[in-house]
Amino acid sequence: MDVGLVCDACSALTPIGVPQCARCGSPVALDPRPKRTSQAKPNGGGTACDKCGTVIPPNFRFCPSCGAKTPLPPQNFEVETRVGPRTDPAASTPGRPTMAFGGALQQARAKLTLIRGDGEDGVSFTLAGTDHLAGRGDCPISFPDDSYLSPIHANFRYASGQLVVRDEGSLNGVYVRITGTARVDPGTAILVGEQVLSVRPAPQPEDLPDAEGTYFSASMMRAASLEVVQQLKGGASGWVFRLSQSVVTMGREGNDINFADDPFISGRHAQVSLAGAVLSVTDLGSRNGTFVRVTGEQVLKHGDYVFMGQQLLRVEIV
Repeated sequence: MDVGLVCDACSALTPIGVPQCARCGSPVALDPRPKRTSQAKPNGGGTACDKCGTVIPPNFRFCPSCGAKTPLPPQNFEVETRVGPRTDPAASTPGRPTMAFGGALQQARAKLTLIRGDGEDGVSFTLAGTDHLAGRGDCPISFPDDSYLSPIHANFRYASGQLVVRDEGSLNGVYVRITGTARVDPGTAILVGEQVLSVRPAPQPEDLPDAEGTYFSASMMRAASLEVVQQLKGGASGWVFRLSQSVVTMGREGNDINFADDPFISGRHAQVSLAGAVLSVTDLGSRNGTFVRVTGEQVLKHGDYVFMGQQLLRVEIV
Protein backbone atom coordinates (compact mmCIF):
# COMPACT_ATOMS: atom_id res chain seq x y z
CA MET A 1 0.00 0.00 0.00
CA ASP A 2 1.37 3.44 -0.98
CA VAL A 3 1.53 6.07 1.76
CA GLY A 4 1.69 9.79 1.08
CA LEU A 5 -0.23 13.02 0.80
CA VAL A 6 -2.77 13.88 -1.89
CA CYS A 7 -2.07 17.14 -3.73
CA ASP A 8 -4.87 19.68 -3.24
CA ALA A 9 -4.31 21.09 -6.75
CA CYS A 10 -4.25 17.99 -8.99
CA SER A 11 -5.05 15.03 -6.60
CA ALA A 12 -1.74 13.25 -7.37
CA LEU A 13 -0.24 11.07 -4.60
CA THR A 14 3.02 12.53 -3.20
CA PRO A 15 5.32 10.49 -0.88
CA ILE A 16 5.79 11.64 2.71
CA GLY A 17 8.61 14.14 3.08
CA VAL A 18 8.43 15.49 -0.47
CA PRO A 19 7.56 19.20 -0.19
CA GLN A 20 6.19 19.69 -3.74
CA CYS A 21 3.85 17.70 -5.97
CA ALA A 22 5.80 15.85 -8.67
CA ARG A 23 2.99 16.43 -11.22
CA CYS A 24 2.05 20.10 -10.84
CA GLY A 25 4.65 21.55 -8.47
CA SER A 26 2.17 22.71 -5.82
CA PRO A 27 3.41 22.68 -2.19
CA VAL A 28 2.39 19.51 -0.28
CA ALA A 29 2.75 19.37 3.52
CA LEU A 30 0.80 18.50 6.66
CA ASP A 31 0.72 22.20 7.54
CA PRO A 32 0.82 23.90 4.14
CA ARG A 33 1.51 27.59 3.81
CA PRO A 34 -1.85 29.44 3.97
CA LYS A 35 -3.05 30.74 0.62
CA ARG A 36 -3.23 34.46 0.08
CA THR A 37 -6.49 35.76 -1.31
CA SER A 38 -5.60 39.42 -1.61
CA GLN A 39 -4.99 40.64 -5.15
CA ALA A 40 -3.09 43.70 -3.94
CA LYS A 41 0.31 44.11 -5.52
CA PRO A 42 3.22 43.34 -3.09
CA ASN A 43 6.10 45.75 -2.80
CA GLY A 44 8.09 45.77 -6.00
CA GLY A 45 5.10 44.99 -8.21
CA GLY A 46 3.45 41.73 -9.23
CA THR A 47 0.47 39.88 -7.78
CA ALA A 48 0.04 37.10 -5.23
CA CYS A 49 -0.67 33.61 -6.62
CA ASP A 50 -4.18 32.40 -5.74
CA LYS A 51 -2.92 28.86 -5.03
CA CYS A 52 0.37 29.18 -3.17
CA GLY A 53 0.75 32.87 -2.34
CA THR A 54 4.04 33.31 -4.20
CA VAL A 55 4.62 36.77 -5.68
CA ILE A 56 4.26 36.56 -9.48
CA PRO A 57 6.38 39.19 -11.25
CA PRO A 58 4.63 41.55 -13.69
CA ASN A 59 3.97 40.16 -17.21
CA PHE A 60 4.41 36.53 -16.01
CA ARG A 61 1.55 34.29 -17.17
CA PHE A 62 2.34 31.43 -14.74
CA CYS A 63 3.37 31.25 -11.07
CA PRO A 64 7.12 30.45 -10.83
CA SER A 65 6.48 28.27 -7.75
CA CYS A 66 3.37 26.17 -8.44
CA GLY A 67 2.80 26.82 -12.16
CA ALA A 68 -0.75 28.16 -11.74
CA LYS A 69 -2.01 30.50 -14.44
CA THR A 70 -2.05 34.22 -13.72
CA PRO A 71 -5.63 35.54 -13.90
CA LEU A 72 -6.06 37.93 -16.82
CA PRO A 73 -8.23 41.04 -16.55
CA PRO A 74 -11.64 40.67 -18.25
CA GLN A 75 -11.75 41.91 -21.84
CA ASN A 76 -14.70 42.73 -24.04
CA PHE A 77 -13.46 43.35 -27.56
CA GLU A 78 -15.47 44.21 -30.67
CA VAL A 79 -13.98 42.41 -33.67
CA GLU A 80 -12.89 44.86 -36.32
CA THR A 81 -10.62 44.67 -39.35
CA ARG A 82 -7.97 47.32 -39.86
CA VAL A 83 -7.22 48.21 -43.48
CA GLY A 84 -3.95 50.03 -43.88
CA PRO A 85 -0.56 50.26 -42.17
CA ARG A 86 -0.31 49.37 -38.49
CA THR A 87 1.73 51.87 -36.52
CA ASP A 88 0.21 51.18 -33.09
CA PRO A 89 1.68 48.05 -31.38
CA ALA A 90 -1.70 47.40 -29.72
CA ALA A 91 -3.25 46.93 -33.16
CA SER A 92 -1.59 43.50 -33.43
CA THR A 93 -3.71 42.10 -30.60
CA PRO A 94 -7.25 40.75 -31.16
CA GLY A 95 -10.04 43.26 -30.82
CA ARG A 96 -10.59 46.90 -31.57
CA PRO A 97 -7.40 48.71 -32.61
CA THR A 98 -6.28 51.56 -30.38
CA MET A 99 -6.69 54.89 -32.12
CA ALA A 100 -3.89 57.37 -31.41
CA PHE A 101 -3.83 61.11 -31.90
CA GLY A 102 -1.37 62.39 -34.47
CA GLY A 103 0.93 60.44 -36.73
CA ALA A 104 -0.18 57.97 -39.37
CA LEU A 105 -3.24 56.82 -37.44
CA GLN A 106 -4.70 60.31 -37.74
CA GLN A 107 -5.72 59.18 -41.25
CA ALA A 108 -7.90 56.36 -39.89
CA ARG A 109 -10.95 58.58 -39.59
CA ALA A 110 -13.54 56.43 -41.36
CA LYS A 111 -14.73 52.85 -41.45
CA LEU A 112 -17.11 50.69 -43.46
CA THR A 113 -19.60 48.40 -41.72
CA LEU A 114 -21.14 45.49 -43.61
CA ILE A 115 -24.92 45.20 -43.32
CA ARG A 116 -25.92 41.54 -43.12
CA GLY A 117 -28.98 40.02 -44.75
CA ASP A 118 -30.93 40.26 -41.49
CA GLY A 119 -30.26 44.00 -41.30
CA GLU A 120 -27.78 43.72 -38.42
CA ASP A 121 -24.22 45.03 -38.48
CA GLY A 122 -21.50 42.65 -39.60
CA VAL A 123 -17.74 43.01 -39.84
CA SER A 124 -16.20 46.50 -39.93
CA PHE A 125 -13.26 47.68 -42.02
CA THR A 126 -11.24 50.55 -40.54
CA LEU A 127 -9.77 52.73 -43.29
CA ALA A 128 -6.34 53.51 -41.86
CA GLY A 129 -4.31 54.03 -45.01
CA THR A 130 -4.74 56.21 -48.08
CA ASP A 131 -6.11 53.71 -50.63
CA HIS A 132 -8.28 50.72 -49.70
CA LEU A 133 -9.12 48.43 -52.62
CA ALA A 134 -12.28 46.32 -52.45
CA GLY A 135 -13.50 43.45 -54.57
CA ARG A 136 -13.60 39.68 -55.00
CA GLY A 137 -9.86 39.17 -55.40
CA ASP A 138 -6.77 39.55 -53.27
CA CYS A 139 -7.39 43.01 -51.81
CA PRO A 140 -7.77 44.44 -48.29
CA ILE A 141 -11.59 44.56 -48.44
CA SER A 142 -12.40 41.22 -50.02
CA PHE A 143 -15.62 39.27 -50.51
CA PRO A 144 -14.32 36.19 -52.36
CA ASP A 145 -17.72 34.46 -52.59
CA ASP A 146 -19.53 37.37 -54.29
CA SER A 147 -19.51 36.53 -58.00
CA TYR A 148 -21.04 39.92 -58.91
CA LEU A 149 -17.92 41.74 -57.73
CA SER A 150 -14.96 42.26 -60.04
CA PRO A 151 -11.59 41.11 -58.62
CA ILE A 152 -10.66 44.78 -58.07
CA HIS A 153 -14.01 46.52 -57.93
CA ALA A 154 -13.65 49.83 -56.07
CA ASN A 155 -11.24 51.96 -54.10
CA PHE A 156 -12.12 53.79 -50.90
CA ARG A 157 -9.52 56.53 -50.62
CA TYR A 158 -8.82 59.85 -48.95
CA ALA A 159 -8.48 62.84 -51.26
CA SER A 160 -8.25 66.49 -50.19
CA GLY A 161 -9.26 65.57 -46.65
CA GLN A 162 -12.40 63.68 -47.74
CA LEU A 163 -13.32 60.03 -48.16
CA VAL A 164 -14.24 59.16 -51.74
CA VAL A 165 -15.20 55.94 -53.50
CA ARG A 166 -13.92 55.29 -57.01
CA ASP A 167 -15.15 52.66 -59.45
CA GLU A 168 -12.07 50.75 -60.66
CA GLY A 169 -13.66 49.79 -63.98
CA SER A 170 -15.96 47.15 -62.47
CA LEU A 171 -18.50 45.30 -64.57
CA ASN A 172 -21.51 45.95 -62.33
CA GLY A 173 -20.62 49.32 -60.85
CA VAL A 174 -20.71 51.01 -57.45
CA TYR A 175 -23.96 52.52 -56.17
CA VAL A 176 -24.45 55.14 -53.44
CA ARG A 177 -27.79 55.73 -51.73
CA ILE A 178 -29.17 59.21 -52.31
CA THR A 179 -30.78 61.50 -49.78
CA GLY A 180 -33.62 63.54 -51.26
CA THR A 181 -32.87 64.56 -54.84
CA ALA A 182 -29.70 63.93 -56.84
CA ARG A 183 -28.79 65.27 -60.25
CA VAL A 184 -27.68 62.54 -62.70
CA ASP A 185 -26.19 62.38 -66.16
CA PRO A 186 -28.23 60.95 -69.05
CA GLY A 187 -27.85 57.17 -69.21
CA THR A 188 -27.00 56.84 -65.50
CA ALA A 189 -28.11 53.57 -63.89
CA ILE A 190 -30.20 53.67 -60.72
CA LEU A 191 -31.05 50.85 -58.33
CA VAL A 192 -34.67 50.69 -57.11
CA GLY A 193 -35.46 47.56 -55.12
CA GLU A 194 -34.07 44.75 -57.29
CA GLN A 195 -34.47 46.78 -60.49
CA VAL A 196 -31.46 48.22 -62.29
CA LEU A 197 -32.76 51.00 -64.54
CA SER A 198 -31.05 53.46 -66.87
CA VAL A 199 -32.70 56.86 -67.25
CA ARG A 200 -32.26 59.49 -69.94
CA PRO A 201 -34.19 62.03 -71.98
CA ALA A 202 -36.10 60.09 -74.61
CA PRO A 203 -34.24 59.99 -77.95
CA GLN A 204 -36.15 61.24 -80.99
CA PRO A 205 -34.96 59.17 -83.97
CA GLU A 206 -35.55 60.59 -87.41
CA ASP A 207 -37.73 58.70 -89.86
CA LEU A 208 -35.44 58.68 -92.89
CA PRO A 209 -35.52 56.50 -96.02
CA ASP A 210 -32.66 54.33 -97.17
CA ALA A 211 -30.47 55.04 -100.16
CA GLU A 212 -33.23 53.87 -102.51
CA GLY A 213 -35.87 56.07 -100.90
CA THR A 214 -37.66 53.28 -98.98
CA TYR A 215 -38.90 53.93 -95.44
CA PHE A 216 -38.56 51.34 -92.68
CA SER A 217 -41.97 50.00 -91.59
CA ALA A 218 -42.46 49.45 -87.83
CA SER A 219 -44.55 50.58 -84.85
CA MET A 220 -45.32 54.24 -84.68
CA MET A 221 -42.81 56.19 -82.57
CA ARG A 222 -44.77 58.45 -80.25
CA ALA A 223 -43.40 61.63 -78.73
CA ALA A 224 -41.79 61.14 -75.32
CA SER A 225 -39.83 63.15 -72.75
CA LEU A 226 -38.24 60.42 -70.62
CA GLU A 227 -36.98 56.93 -71.33
CA VAL A 228 -36.41 54.32 -68.60
CA VAL A 229 -34.81 51.02 -69.61
CA GLN A 230 -34.77 47.91 -67.41
CA GLN A 231 -31.40 46.12 -67.38
CA LEU A 232 -31.61 42.34 -67.06
CA LYS A 233 -29.05 39.87 -65.73
CA GLY A 234 -26.67 38.89 -68.46
CA GLY A 235 -26.63 42.40 -69.95
CA ALA A 236 -29.84 42.32 -72.01
CA SER A 237 -32.48 45.07 -71.92
CA GLY A 238 -35.93 44.32 -70.53
CA TRP A 239 -38.87 46.70 -70.45
CA VAL A 240 -38.42 50.08 -72.16
CA PHE A 241 -40.68 52.83 -70.83
CA ARG A 242 -41.11 55.93 -72.99
CA LEU A 243 -43.19 58.53 -71.21
CA SER A 244 -44.52 61.84 -72.42
CA GLN A 245 -44.47 63.63 -69.04
CA SER A 246 -41.36 65.20 -67.58
CA VAL A 247 -41.94 63.79 -64.06
CA VAL A 248 -42.28 60.01 -63.71
CA THR A 249 -42.92 58.04 -60.49
CA MET A 250 -42.08 54.39 -59.96
CA GLY A 251 -42.88 51.85 -57.28
CA ARG A 252 -45.00 48.77 -56.66
CA GLU A 253 -48.44 50.13 -57.55
CA GLY A 254 -50.28 53.32 -58.53
CA ASN A 255 -47.27 54.86 -60.35
CA ASP A 256 -46.29 55.63 -63.91
CA ILE A 257 -43.95 52.61 -63.79
CA ASN A 258 -44.82 49.68 -61.51
CA PHE A 259 -42.92 46.56 -60.49
CA ALA A 260 -45.63 44.67 -58.63
CA ASP A 261 -43.57 41.51 -58.11
CA ASP A 262 -40.54 43.20 -56.53
CA PRO A 263 -40.82 42.79 -52.73
CA PHE A 264 -38.03 45.33 -52.08
CA ILE A 265 -39.82 48.25 -53.75
CA SER A 266 -42.09 50.55 -51.75
CA GLY A 267 -45.55 51.54 -52.97
CA ARG A 268 -44.22 54.94 -54.11
CA HIS A 269 -40.48 54.51 -54.24
CA ALA A 270 -38.73 57.05 -56.49
CA GLN A 271 -39.24 59.79 -59.05
CA VAL A 272 -37.35 60.79 -62.19
CA SER A 273 -37.62 64.40 -63.40
CA LEU A 274 -36.45 66.31 -66.45
CA ALA A 275 -36.37 70.10 -66.17
CA GLY A 276 -34.90 71.59 -69.32
CA ALA A 277 -31.60 69.75 -69.71
CA VAL A 278 -31.34 68.76 -66.02
CA LEU A 279 -32.14 65.14 -65.18
CA SER A 280 -32.65 64.23 -61.52
CA VAL A 281 -33.74 61.32 -59.33
CA THR A 282 -35.64 61.69 -56.04
CA ASP A 283 -36.24 59.11 -53.33
CA LEU A 284 -39.86 59.32 -52.11
CA GLY A 285 -39.16 58.07 -48.60
CA SER A 286 -38.75 54.43 -49.61
CA ARG A 287 -37.87 51.81 -47.03
CA ASN A 288 -34.84 50.37 -48.85
CA GLY A 289 -33.63 53.54 -50.53
CA THR A 290 -32.73 54.62 -54.06
CA PHE A 291 -29.16 54.15 -55.25
CA VAL A 292 -27.35 55.92 -58.10
CA ARG A 293 -24.36 54.41 -59.89
CA VAL A 294 -21.10 56.28 -59.35
CA THR A 295 -19.50 57.82 -62.42
CA GLY A 296 -15.77 58.07 -61.78
CA GLU A 297 -15.58 58.81 -58.08
CA GLN A 298 -17.85 60.34 -55.46
CA VAL A 299 -17.35 61.96 -52.05
CA LEU A 300 -18.87 59.96 -49.18
CA LYS A 301 -20.52 61.39 -46.06
CA HIS A 302 -21.20 59.94 -42.63
CA GLY A 303 -24.23 57.66 -42.84
CA ASP A 304 -23.99 57.00 -46.59
CA TYR A 305 -24.70 53.50 -47.89
CA VAL A 306 -22.62 51.94 -50.67
CA PHE A 307 -23.86 48.95 -52.68
CA MET A 308 -21.52 46.88 -54.84
CA GLY A 309 -21.94 43.32 -56.02
CA GLN A 310 -24.27 41.92 -53.36
CA GLN A 311 -22.66 43.84 -50.47
CA LEU A 312 -24.25 46.76 -48.63
CA LEU A 313 -21.80 48.89 -46.61
CA ARG A 314 -22.49 51.78 -44.23
CA VAL A 315 -20.00 54.65 -44.10
CA GLU A 316 -19.01 55.96 -40.67
CA ILE A 317 -16.81 59.04 -40.44
CA VAL A 318 -14.96 59.02 -37.10
